Amino acid sequence: MILMNNFKKEYTDIKPSIDKAIFTTLNKGFHILGPSVNKFENEFARYIGATYCVSVANGLEALQIALMAVGIKPGDEVLTVSNSAVATSLAISNLGAVPVFVDIDEYYHMDISKIEEKITKITKAILPVHLYGQTADMKGILKIAKKYKLKVIEDACQAHGAEIEGRKAGTFGIVGAFSFYPTKNLGGYGDGGAIVTSNKEIYTAARKLRNYGSEKRYYHSIKGLNSRLDELQAAILSVKLAHLPRYIKKRNEIALIYLENLKDVKQISLPKIRVGALHSFHLFAIEAQNRTELMEFLVKNGVQTLIHYPLPIHKQICYTEYNNLVLKETEKVSKRVLSLPIHPYLSNKEAYRVCKLIKNFYENK
Repeated sequence: MILMNNFKKEYTDIKPSIDKAIFTTLNKGFHILGPSVNKFENEFARYIGATYCVSVANGLEALQIALMAVGIKPGDEVLTVSNSAVATSLAISNLGAVPVFVDIDEYYHMDISKIEEKITKITKAILPVHLYGQTADMKGILKIAKKYKLKVIEDACQAHGAEIEGRKAGTFGIVGAFSFYPTKNLGGYGDGGAIVTSNKEIYTAARKLRNYGSEKRYYHSIKGLNSRLDELQAAILSVKLAHLPRYIKKRNEIALIYLENLKDVKQISLPKIRVGALHSFHLFAIEAQNRTELMEFLVKNGVQTLIHYPLPIHKQICYTEYNNLVLKETEKVSKRVLSLPIHPYLSNKEAYRVCKLIKNFYENK
């Protein structure tokens, strides 16, 4: 089976470094907020190009703490998108704030031409999602945010290493949020997340918020969360961070095979890449006719695929208040989108096989 991810191959490849990091951490005797966390935070901030990094328990809480740190309160409106993991909106809702959904553009990101019509007197922030490993139109978003004096919080949970004009995702807004879920370009062996910023006040607030609102043990200046990356995950992530440029290069190599070999298949639409962008290809998402049949055909022939995302957030049961909202492009894409295997341990031969099978499927339709 050609898998969406192959964690066993990854571990085998870097096993000596991973094992050394784990055992070194265990022998130090620190488990929470120790030297491995400090080391990883410094390394990740440097890699991203931010002054500060605050590691947390997962991507959802990275987003939630980022929103809390910039001052989002109950009743505030935050503009975001509906074609994302539900965590994006939950981070807003969990604070009693209100997600306001903007439709998407041809790159599956927030459509800047549809932002201003959604802004009201109680809009406080814009939360764009760098979906699939490519940055949203940050130049356009920042221009609108400046005009209306709105904070910009980046959901970069799928965009480790993605760039536009030489600047990495997560550094455009006042704060960026990342997930280290195992499937991410930089993934741990469990949950994890991080907040990056170059604003010292937000950094200080985020450090308190992740640790019960405390700087000094048993003294709490604000109401916070328990959201801490553990030492073992931090040590693992430090090892894997060193391999991230290589991983992204391989993802782009696989993407190029797909782009070149599937460009003449009229029944599918291939992902578009922004001018000046380095796409990190967390996912390779196509739009496909006869999607269900194609999926069944591929799995029958040994290829795993997934749908990201089959039901937009505004159509979920937990968001019934939005169920009548119409987001034309978001809804259209959700019925057609299909993610093909792409990861650093996928061979070129396997990628060519996926292309051949897709071509065979449509030639016989």
